[in-house]
Order: sequence, then structure tokens, then C-alpha cells
Amino acid sequence: MGKITGFLEVDRLQEASEAPASRLKHWREFVLHLSDEQAGKQAARCMDCGIPFCNNSCPVNNIIPDWNDLVYRQNWRGALEVLHSTNNFPEFTGRICPAPCESACTLNINDEAVGIKSIEHAIIDKGWAEGWVVPQLPAHQTGKTVAVIGSGPAGLACAQQLARTGHSVTVFEKNDRIGGLLRYGIPDFKLEKTLIDQRIAQMQAEGVSFKTSHYIGSAADAPEQKLTVLTPEALQKEFDAIVLTGGCETPRDLPIAGRELKGVMYAMDFLRPQNKVVAGDTLSAQVLAKDKHVIVIGGGDTGSDCVGTSNRHGAKSVTQIELMPRPPETENKAMTWPYWPAKLRTSSSHEEGAERDWAITSKSLAGKGGKVEKLVVARVEWIKDEASGQLKMQEVKGSEFDIKADLVLLAMGFVAPVSNVLTAFGVEQDARGNVRANTDDYRTSLANVFAAGDMRRGQSLVVWAIREGRQCARAVDEFLMGVSELPR
Repeated sequence: MGKITGFLEVDRLQEASEAPASRLKHWREFVLHLSDEQAGKQAARCMDCGIPFCNNSCPVNNIIPDWNDLVYRQNWRGALEVLHSTNNFPEFTGRICPAPCESACTLNINDEAVGIKSIEHAIIDKGWAEGWVVPQLPAHQTGKTVAVIGSGPAGLACAQQLARTGHSVTVFEKNDRIGGLLRYGIPDFKLEKTLIDQRIAQMQAEGVSFKTSHYIGSAADAPEQKLTVLTPEALQKEFDAIVLTGGCETPRDLPIAGRELKGVMYAMDFLRPQNKVVAGDTLSAQVLAKDKHVIVIGGGDTGSDCVGTSNRHGAKSVTQIELMPRPPETENKAMTWPYWPAKLRTSSSHEEGAERDWAITSKSLAGKGGKVEKLVVARVEWIKDEASGQLKMQEVKGSEFDIKADLVLLAMGFVAPVSNVLTAFGVEQDARGNVRANTDDYRTSLANVFAAGDMRRGQSLVVWAIREGRQCARAVDEFLMGVSELPR
């Protein structure tokens, strides 16, 4: 640890950010990383707690106390090396990870947790600025070839690890740019895409080949756009191993009357075009929230992204509703620590303006001329069933009311991977439609086909995708070489 009494002397410092009124005028990131001095002081708050629960609660098992100590001592390059030893892409997690490590911080028991995420953000940004993030070339080539299908965080992490151990890796992506939902799911004001581009350049220098606009499956199932179609059989002939990391992209629908009305759409169909426009594309048609009453159904991160995007479009009003009850303002730390607590979280997009309501169920959509005009909702209460012990939803009688709506965005999560690719490969699937593969060897029902990330585990966090990509890379390396020196 850096300073024995640091946690007693230094208060937690939040990263500075641009004021809402100003940042709503652009699509750039608005959160500033800590200065060297500020990060050093914040790192001094890391205490000698004996058991680093933060480390265990981080899906990639970041060695957090070590790089906190190095930052306190201003050994930034050493801190970067420790950070990179467990995490291929800290510039992503340092921006969009919800930081379960901070919930598990020992200091969080009776005080504010160490600002782990902000320190991580500062380390990686300094690393890029100083030119310390460079290609890591393999000592030798193995002659083995690997195809990675999907270029989200799981696919990228897997590809980078395999390339660094000497395999020839090709990443296939159906979109026109690399990055998966990092590219086309997360708004630029949370994650600028130059961060993806600089990692892609590093990986290309390490030997990874990227092929965009490539669809793996049958031509009959390919999306209606200009894509190069490759069959699983063709890949099997060309590559020694194949890794499925396509993500979990089938959105949860809202089967109520009026769902077919114009102005009711999935969140990703709203967010993706905006990312393309920010990237410089010209679209023939884009749904904008300007001067509209917007309703966002779903209280998660995707819903929050819809709020921020709608406000930047110039929406007349934004209302976000959630089926579950309103969480408490603060958690009962004695009951929940070191686990992820249920508590009210207000995102930067919420700060920019939105009405939020909880325990609301959607009853129907109504409109005129085929266009949505209102959402009919009712309040619900959650009652514990004495027999099962589970909470059950019950509508409150007489609580039905209308919410004016010109645009309704469905942001209720994702239920399964796109099935066409899995069907084309013929891999076994679990009850939820995910690829059936365990976390010991990540192997599917086909001998040389592996799966990792959301396509295997279901909708989850970027940091979990990175973890699975890294672990899957080791499993693939062991399969190809009989032994692996890659970390799990």
C-alpha cells in the first residue's frame, strides 16, 4: 500500500465533467480523467485490507492494490504494465464498466470506496498519451490459424491473446466497422470510437487480420445488405480453430396491442444509426427524437443511452419507466457488502434531463394514422409469495394512466444470440438459446469450435466479455498446442 493513513486523510474525488447544458451540444466524451497528482492522492486511499475483495469482485481480476500503490508512487509505467497484465482494454472498462470492484472495496463498508475506476481511467489514458501502449509481437509463429467470429470485446480480447502467442488470427465482423456493440451500441459521448481504432491499429501490428462486412452462415439468412457470405464449412477447411463471440443481439420485445405502430422501435435501432452519423456516414433515413415526447421502456444502461441520445437530438420530453420498484437511495452495506448492491443509480444521461418512474407496467400503445400517440400504463406492486418466497407482480387496481408519446424506445435487454449463425454451425444451445459451452475449456459440441462472451453466457458486462475472451484464448491455445502459457 502507498500511504498507511491515506484512507483517513484523503476524501474521495469524483472525475470532473462538462456541465450538462454544454455537453448536450456535442457527441464527444465529457468526463475528464484525474491529473497525476489527483490520481496519486486517490490511490493513497487504498488501504492494507489484507484480503483485496476488489480484486475478487473484478471479472478480469485486476490487481488493483498493486497498481494503486504504483500510482501513489507516480510509477505510471509500472502501473500500466500491471493493469495490462489482466485487462486487454482498460480504456473501455475505465469508461463504461459499472465498477463492481468499488462495491467490494473494504473502505466501502463505512466510507466511500476507493475511486478504482477513475484511477484505471487515468492510468490507461496516460499510457496512450506517453506512447507506452505498443504492439506486443510474438516470439515465434506457430503456423496455426484461428477464425474469430464477432469483433466485440470478447472477440477482440481472444484474438489479441492468440496473436501474441504466435497464432495467425482472422476476425470476421458482419458490420462495416470493427467493435461490435462497443462501436454501434454505446454512444460516442460515453466511448469515443477513436479508442477502438487505436486498439485495432495495435492488433493489426501484432498480426491480427480484420475482415468487415463478412457474414458467417448461409446466404439465405444473411441481412439485407452488401455482405460477403462465408459458410461454416468453408471456415472449417481454412482454419484450425473457430471461436464464436458474436454477442447476444436478440432484443426483448413488448407484446402488447399497438406494438406495430410507427414510432415504436428497439433501442439499438435508434442508437446504431446515430453512431454511424457521428462516424461520418450519410443515412437516407434516421429516426430523430427532436421535438418529440420520448418514452424509454427499461431502466438499464441501454435505456440511459437512449435518454442521453434523445436529449442531444432535442427531444421535447424524455420519460424512462421501469417495471421493478424504485431501489433505495443507499444500500444496507452490512447486508450486501462485498456484493453488487441494489440501489438507485443516476447516470450522467439522467442528470441531463429525464422523468423517471418505477413499478410501471405497459398495457397498450395507441395512436392515429398508424403512428403512436400514447402509451397506456398501470402501476404495480411486488408482493412476496409465501409459498415460493419469490416476488410476484400485481397490478394496482384503478392505477391506469396514459403517457404522451411520439417515440417509444424498447430497452428491456437482450434474450439470446442471433440464432442463424448457431444453426448454421449446428452447435448445441442451452435453454436460453446461448451456445452450450463451459468455462473450463469453452468448447462447444463441435471439436474445434469454441464460444465466449455474451453468445455463451447471455447479456452481460464488457468486463465479463473481456474475461471470457482471454480465458477462451488459453483454451484454444491448449487445444492447438497441447499446452499454453497464456493466463486465464
